[in-house]
Amino acid sequence: MGIEELLRRYADGERDFRNADLIGVNLSEADLSQANFRGANLHGARLSRANLIGTNLREAKLCEANLQGAILQEANLIGVDLTGSDLSQANLRGANLRGVHMDNINLIAVDMREANMSEVSLRNADLSHAKLNEATLSRANLTGAILTRAILEHANLTNAILNHAVMDAANLAGAILNGAAMEGVILKEADLSRARFSSAILSNADLTSAQLRGANLSWTSLRGANLRKASLYRANLSWANMGEVILEEAVLLNANLNQTNLAKAQMLGAVMPDGKTIE
Repeated sequence: MGIEELLRRYADGERDFRNADLIGVNLSEADLSQANFRGANLHGARLSRANLIGTNLREAKLCEANLQGAILQEANLIGVDLTGSDLSQANLRGANLRGVHMDNINLIAVDMREANMSEVSLRNADLSHAKLNEATLSRANLTGAILTRAILEHANLTNAILNHAVMDAANLAGAILNGAAMEGVILKEADLSRARFSSAILSNADLTSAQLRGANLSWTSLRGANLRKASLYRANLSWANMGEVILEEAVLLNANLNQTNLAKAQMLGAVMPDGKTIE
C-alpha cells in the first residue's frame, strides 16, 4: 500500500489497516490516531512526530523504524518488534508494552509515565532522562540499561532485573523494588526516598551520596555496597545484610538496625541511629 492511498483511506474514515505492507514508508508527522495496524509490516518506517494516539500496533513489525517524538499515548504495542528502532523523545504515556523486547534501543527522554511495561526487555537500552513515573515494570529486564537522571517516582519494579544498570541521579522516590535484582547497579546521588527494597539484592551497588530517607531495606542484601555519604535517615535496615559495606560519613539517624549484619563494615564518620558519630 502506498502512502497516498493510506492517507486517503484514513481521511475517508477507514481505520482498519491490519497486516498492511508499509515497509519503509515516510509517515512523519502524519495523523493516524486510533488506526488499527495490528500485524502490519512497518520495517524501517519513518514515523517521527506522527500522531499515533490510541493506535493498535499489536504484533506489528517496527524494527529499525524512526519514532522520534512520535505520540503513542495509550497505544497497544504488545508483541511489537522494535529491534533497532529510535524512540527518543516519544510519548508513550499509558501505552501497553507488556513483554516487548526493546534491547539496545534509543529511548532518551521518552515519556512512559503510567505505561504497562511488565516483563519488558530493556537490556542495555538508553533511557537517560526518561519519564517513567508510576510505570509498571514488574519482572522487567533492565540489565545494563542507562537510566541517568530518569524519573521513576512511584514506579513498580517488583522482581525487576537491574543488574549493572546505570542510574546516576535517578529519581526513584516511593518506587517499589521488592525482590529486585540490582547487583552492581550505579545509583550515585539517586533519590530513593521512601522506596521499598524488601528482599532485593543490591550487592556491590554504588549508592554514594544517595538519598534513602525512610526507605525500606529490610531483608535486603547490600553486601559490599558503597553507601559513603548516603542518607539513611529513618531507613528500615532490619535483618539486612550489610557485610563489608562502606558507610563512611553516612547518616543513619533514627534508622532501624535490628538484626542488621554490619560485619567488616567501614563506618568512619558515620552518624548512628542514636546521633553519635563513629570516630
